[in-house]
Amino acid sequence: MGRNVRYDGKNNYIEHEIFEKNQIFPICPEVDGGLPTPRAPSEIIGDKVINIDGEDVSDFFQKGANYALLIAKKHNIKVAILKSKSPSCSNNMVYDGTFSKRLVPKMGVTAKLLEKNGIKVFNENELEEALIYLREHT
Repeated sequence: MGRNVRYDGKNNYIEHEIFEKNQIFPICPEVDGGLPTPRAPSEIIGDKVINIDGEDVSDFFQKGANYALLIAKKHNIKVAILKSKSPSCSNNMVYDGTFSKRLVPKMGVTAKLLEKNGIKVFNENELEEALIYLREHT
């Protein structure tokens, strides 16, 4: 959405009709969970989220995921478009926990919680699929 909330202090702005024709609730689970911007990169290791400095930041990620779910329920949100490869947001692939840029099939903390609660999660590479889903389900 253009907010500088990435771990490196940058943003992932994408222009697409899905953002122009639908009500948007921009969130960043990591920032909403209490982490700063910029912040040390984090990866999922087992059932924890650990940053590159070896700190367990799982509680921040869970707090942010819970906040995202609260917003989704409050506003009856049925679809979330989140960031691919993110330990919070990815709906299909995350880095493997070795900080070597190797991806493995797994969902991020927020994406997993949203899907568990009936919210369909797409990533920024699946905008056309999300648009089709919205047309068919709303």
